[in-house]
Amino acid sequence: MSVTTLSPTERTSSAAGYTGAIVTVLIWATWVLATRHTASTSLTTIDVGLLRYGVPAIFLAPIWLRMGLFPKGVPLRLIVVMVAGAGALFFQVTAHALHSTPAAAGGILLGGSMPLATAVIGIVLFGERPDRMRVLGLVAILAGLAILLGKAVVTGGMTLAGFVLLPLGGLLWAGYTHAFRRSGLSPLQGGALITTWSTLIHLALAAFFGTTLAAAPLSEVAVQFTSQGILSGLVATFAYGTAIRALGGTQAAAFTAITPVLVTLGGGLLLGEPLGMTEMVAAVVTGAGVALSTGILSKRA
Repeated sequence: MSVTTLSPTERTSSAAGYTGAIVTVLIWATWVLATRHTASTSLTTIDVGLLRYGVPAIFLAPIWLRMGLFPKGVPLRLIVVMVAGAGALFFQVTAHALHSTPAAAGGILLGGSMPLATAVIGIVLFGERPDRMRVLGLVAILAGLAILLGKAVVTGGMTLAGFVLLPLGGLLWAGYTHAFRRSGLSPLQGGALITTWSTLIHLALAAFFGTTLAAAPLSEVAVQFTSQGILSGLVATFAYGTAIRALGGTQAAAFTAITPVLVTLGGGLLLGEPLGMTEMVAAVVTGAGVALSTGILSKRA
């Protein structure tokens, strides 16, 4: 069996990809908890969406002003899929569902559906052929998520909106993952495009449905400003884009399977949700699945 030796540049790129993926899932876990928390505040999903996309759009203004809202060489269909999959539509679908879904169950359905949907799209539409170890990893992820979801169903608290909308959000994100991979845009360019279009869409929604952002307590706004605008909107967008570029769409998305485990732990520690042996077993199974699905133990480079 031949062994492929990676060059220093390739090793650096892989390290950046893994770092970006890990940073992303940590922020996403915080995002699910923060979005779930808004259900008990005066902020609406439109208010939170304005913070989620408006803040990074301001920071990334030099980029989108230079390249425009329709970057040259990027097909319109890819722009639409990217904006829908990681922008306004994705946010409104998932935020509405999380308002009526416990954090742990929400993290399971959303975070678990992301890597699975990304893998299926890659296989069906783009001819990707994951090796046996990665397939085993995806099966393990599915098993871990099934354990957590089974616990959520037995203990109650799930709504039809959660069962339908959160997997839909995972499917939207999977579409974005593959579209960005093929867009040729850098992580910052992709982030600038998505946040700007999504800000414009949320401004239109605010003009039509209204907003309570100005009247909300400063402490509530500060929490969402940090978690939604700075961390999720700016840092995670760049980190995930870096992971996609370095590792590929399917491999980068596989890391999102860690998110439901982190959200389950966060829900138990911060929101008082049940946390027992079932969650711990699911964490071990899912973690093993993530390790396999990322290709760490695969023979193929």
